[in-house]
Amino acid sequence: MRVKRLIVTDVDSTFLQQEVIELIADHAGTRDEVAAVTERAMRGELDFAGSLRERVATLAGVPVDALDKVRDAVELMPGAAELVAACHARGWAFGLVSGGFEEIVRPIAEDLGIRLVRANRLEVSGGVLTGRTVGPVIDRAAKAATLREWAAAEGVPIPATVAVGDGANDLDMIAAAGTGVAFRAKPVVKAQAPHAVDGRLDEVLALLSP
Repeated sequence: MRVKRLIVTDVDSTFLQQEVIELIADHAGTRDEVAAVTERAMRGELDFAGSLRERVATLAGVPVDALDKVRDAVELMPGAAELVAACHARGWAFGLVSGGFEEIVRPIAEDLGIRLVRANRLEVSGGVLTGRTVGPVIDRAAKAATLREWAAAEGVPIPATVAVGDGANDLDMIAAAGTGVAFRAKPVVKAQAPHAVDGRLDEVLALLSP
């Protein structure tokens, strides 16, 4: 009997090729500033929650309809759609957990039939971004907690879970999962993850027993 699995991936630079916050920052004229902070956070040099606040603050005043342009601009990582399709064909659960933004992630997930989604949410007032998020911050601890929560909800034992990510804020869920995978990852993540994939996202399947 085939073991049911749960695969959870990070989104920015893992499931998507871009860092979404940098695409939004293009509309604020703060991309270089935001990209520098993102890079430091992903290397583990900055606290993620603090770095998120710092980066989101630069987005204040961006019209909310700019998010539509960002959704149109993002590209799936090679192998992302194929990984989702393979999981669904096998009856496995698939989820996206992101330090990015639900406003971008959820529509992409819905297009692919992904129902498990958790990400930060941007505060909007008067049709523009306020430069703040609302609700709990999805940081590295929240990502690991989400993996465990979804596994329990889907009836998947932790040894049958898979976590995939590229940055330092993915390390806790990579450690928590039965199979932890560094994908096109920063050196700090590759050094700690049990597995590494540097090509297509669906190459993760080769790490798993049938």
